[in-house]
Amino acid sequence: MKGIYLFLALTLLSLSGLNYLVEQVRKKGLKTKLKEIILKEASYLYPGYFALVMATGIISIAFYLLEMVSLSWSLFLINRIAYVVLWFLTLVRLFRYPHNLIADLTDHVRGPGFFTIVAGTCILGNEFILIASDFTTAIILWFIGLFLWLILIYAFFTAMIVHEPKPRIETGIHGGWFIAVVATQSVSILGTFIASKFLAWQEHILFFTLILYLFGCMLYILILSLIFYRLTFFSLTAKSFVPVYWVNMGAAAITTLAGARLILSSTQLAFLQDILPFLKGFTLFFWATATWWIPLLFILDIWRHFYKHHPLGYDPQYWSMVFPLGMYTTCTLVFSRVTGLTLLYPIPGYFVYIALLAWSAAFVGLIYRIISKFLQRFQSL
Repeated sequence: MKGIYLFLALTLLSLSGLNYLVEQVRKKGLKTKLKEIILKEASYLYPGYFALVMATGIISIAFYLLEMVSLSWSLFLINRIAYVVLWFLTLVRLFRYPHNLIADLTDHVRGPGFFTIVAGTCILGNEFILIASDFTTAIILWFIGLFLWLILIYAFFTAMIVHEPKPRIETGIHGGWFIAVVATQSVSILGTFIASKFLAWQEHILFFTLILYLFGCMLYILILSLIFYRLTFFSLTAKSFVPVYWVNMGAAAITTLAGARLILSSTQLAFLQDILPFLKGFTLFFWATATWWIPLLFILDIWRHFYKHHPLGYDPQYWSMVFPLGMYTTCTLVFSRVTGLTLLYPIPGYFVYIALLAWSAAFVGLIYRIISKFLQRFQSL
């Protein structure tokens, strides 16, 4: 109940801030300049901003599974708005500033952020199924997510292989590379959900989602080796330990959720029954990996902000920190239910509030950033 009051208070605070922004626009008579401001913001839009949709969506799902329906629906509403706005800005960038977009896509640091579009699309599809019981929209979102995944998975890695000059490993790789894993597993999860709606193709779709799950596992292990090598054998500064390193944990958590969904669907495909012991063990392996990351990442964040005194302020990358917290809540809840591991039941009930607190802080920061940036640009026009 306290979580609901906190959410409502923050929502009212954010809405009042937006109303203030609208009033300032009206007073200054700068409506005609609004288009220029939007275009300027879209020109250098952070590629990983769909992590906002990922984070909001998975926390909404977590609250729904914990039977906190009102809070779940509120987040679902916010998420649909955020998804449309971000697509609008992305399409503006694609058609008005294609060179900027391509430059980001072929960049080792910013390029992985584009995978958040895939993950955000598929997580929103999960919301439509679980919260709204709308399979039609979910199926459309799955095909969109699958199409984007096929383009990005080959476009990005081809660009990384052929692009010259290549950066040094300490500057060219970070936790954001794991978003490729998150995108892959998000397509697998939503595909497993919608397979039952294609009776003639159900086994084909489930086999395909199994292949995606295994590919995501392989990709996680490959990237993990590079990330761990970078963290342990190269100098790490407070500035270089960016919030997207939390996706180290989030990618393992969503892999756990993908495995749990396949376990739930094992009765619909004979081959899944044959490999069920392997599937349970491998999924537990990724849950254990996600769990191991959590204390280490908290320690490193304390080192960054309290020991190294790195300033704490809003950054769109923080949504990539919020998402893993929500995903760990959801994956633990689902995995414990499908395996009967009752000793894990208490974890989601507490962890979901940590995720909500992180989401609330990021959301307030986002609203403050929108208001301050727009007012600053209005005054300069």
